Amino acid sequence: MTIDKSLRIKKGVSRSRNVLTRVERIEKLQEMDKWSDDCSPLNLPKVRVYKVVLKKKKKAAAKEDEAPAKGKK
Repeated sequence: MTIDKSLRIKKGVSRSRNVLTRVERIEKLQEMDKWSDDCSPLNLPKVRVYKVVLKKKKKAAAKEDEAPAKGKK
């Protein structure tokens, strides 16, 4: 049986996911000190997933920086 293209993992997840697995949610709760070993893994509270956005550098700013350097010899 073959795997659908949308389900294949080539280089890991390239986009941010909005749903975490139970293990990932427990790890996040442990980081926030809201989880103890005596808690049940069922009915876990919601955990906020932050989307990481990287800003791209503007091309115009790069061209302005290069222009004065070319004029000097």
